[in-house]
Amino acid sequence: MGEDTSTAAWTPPRKSVIAWVLYDLANTTFALGVGSRYFGLWLIEERGGSDWMLSAAIIPAMVAVIILGPWIGALTDHVGRRVPYLIGSTAVCVAATALLATWGVVPSLVLYAIGTVGFHLGALVYDALLPDVSTERTRGLISGLGVAIGYAGSALALGIGIYLLPRAGYAAVFRALAVAFLLFALPAFVWIKERPRTRRDGAPPALMSVFTAMVDAWKSAAGHRGVVRFLIGRFLYTDAINTVFLFNAVFAKMELGFTDAQTDRLALLGIVCAGLGAVIAGRLADRFGSKRMLLAALGSQIIGLAAAVIAAVSGVQAIGWLVAVGGGAGIGGAWASDRVLMTQLSPADKLGEFFGLYAIVGRFATVLGPFVWALIADVMGLGRTWALASLGLFIVASVLVIRGVNPPIHQATVKG
Repeated sequence: MGEDTSTAAWTPPRKSVIAWVLYDLANTTFALGVGSRYFGLWLIEERGGSDWMLSAAIIPAMVAVIILGPWIGALTDHVGRRVPYLIGSTAVCVAATALLATWGVVPSLVLYAIGTVGFHLGALVYDALLPDVSTERTRGLISGLGVAIGYAGSALALGIGIYLLPRAGYAAVFRALAVAFLLFALPAFVWIKERPRTRRDGAPPALMSVFTAMVDAWKSAAGHRGVVRFLIGRFLYTDAINTVFLFNAVFAKMELGFTDAQTDRLALLGIVCAGLGAVIAGRLADRFGSKRMLLAALGSQIIGLAAAVIAAVSGVQAIGWLVAVGGGAGIGGAWASDRVLMTQLSPADKLGEFFGLYAIVGRFATVLGPFVWALIADVMGLGRTWALASLGLFIVASVLVIRGVNPPIHQATVKG
């Protein structure tokens, strides 16, 4: 499962591996710089927006990804190429990012939604390229390196913001982040060498057939042991991770009383812990199994969320720093191990299609998470601390679901 027997001896060129890893750095500049750190603060703190407005931009973007994701995945399987679709989706994200904060709140919310769509479609294609840049023995290691180097993109995004924000404002920060994204993505466009895949006969899948294709993909996934159960678990923990990522800077400043400098240091500590968590989880996934590492990462996230809630309730700001340690290591470990688990559960000829489902559940979670957050914090008036606490329930539920997933043992040298 997960390996094409006709290309089982595939050895990826070193340039392909380097380029793939650098793309993780590239797109993380958007994920942290725009999605987590600066756009939310620009909207809420500088322009007087609300949590609900930010959620309202995210939700339609995720609906678009839910529709387009399976189609793009099936399309890449059909044509036997993925890199051209990586280029297109990246260009959309880069262009939208460069124009943020140029024409006011509403246009920027629209651009943010468009950029988010491009980012997530690119991530879908990028994840499906993992078998092209690794072997069965190195999959966890390469995935972990990608996530870890990706967090260097987070540090770069923070550095750009720290330098430019007080000197030139938010618009300049967003333009610089767009340039950084494009610069580090370029090697992937040129150097990634895809392993041989045969173009399928017949016309490529049409966009209008996406709903039928989605139903067919779920039926197909149901025929492969553990795939659907894993995707349900992924939905639950991604709901929590993405929502925390979206609101963490706002929570640190508004609820924990962190200054801008402290918020930056908190983010930097989280980046370091996430990078370490990714490398460790990715490497150990090859030895002990991706499922075990994923469960360990989820446990770490629960600790991080608990620390954030305790810090907010008690007013002991120092406890808030544990959020970066537990939550950062957990997030890095989860992203390093869960895509390895997905490749292990998926047949090679449906990898793009199943990664489309992988993306769908993440996007459904990103619709539900901000909605639940805004509902609890704004509509019900319970505040951000209760909203954050509710996310812990999603992670606990995901642990219970993932425990029942049994990947093929031959994919990892399981010890103990």
